[in-house]
Amino acid sequence: MPTPIHILGFSGSLRRGSCNSALLRVAAGVLPEKVTLEIYDLASIPLYNGDLESEGLPVAVLEFRARIKAADALLVATPEYNYSIPGVLKNAIDWASRPPEQPFDGKPLAMMGTAGGLGGARAQYHLRQVLVCLNAHALNKPEVQIPRAWEKFDQNGTPTDPEIAKSVASLVQALAGWTRTLRGEG
Repeated sequence: MPTPIHILGFSGSLRRGSCNSALLRVAAGVLPEKVTLEIYDLASIPLYNGDLESEGLPVAVLEFRARIKAADALLVATPEYNYSIPGVLKNAIDWASRPPEQPFDGKPLAMMGTAGGLGGARAQYHLRQVLVCLNAHALNKPEVQIPRAWEKFDQNGTPTDPEIAKSVASLVQALAGWTRTLRGEG
């Protein structure tokens, strides 16, 4: 009997109609048995400012850090802005990684994304570089990179291409297996 896994998912896009945020909702609908997904909105996290930090971490940052720490694994949906990760995502990671005891250390993580022609491949590559510094354990395969997403989701954020749900299900299944492997469960 597999042990339960709680995944914290967050999107690097704040846009209401974001296809990346829609990917998290797709993930919530294709979870394997004994796996839950909590979707966290990064909108309340302020821009990083060392002066704010010197006064104590903002409440929104403390909450985000606590949610990361409590999760068994992380699922990040990132768009690609100017060949890299969006500022919103980098900002949230920068805040959450502040000492003491940054919560990404040793955490299993998977990423997915939608963007233009390459489907966010460059953003995911840059996200991997950031995660190395934090000692997060990013899953290498499968990769979920959805090009030209505006053609593959309807106005409600529902995928019109059935392959999207299959790809996301495969990723979530692999993340659950990766999490159990890192726990020493097999």
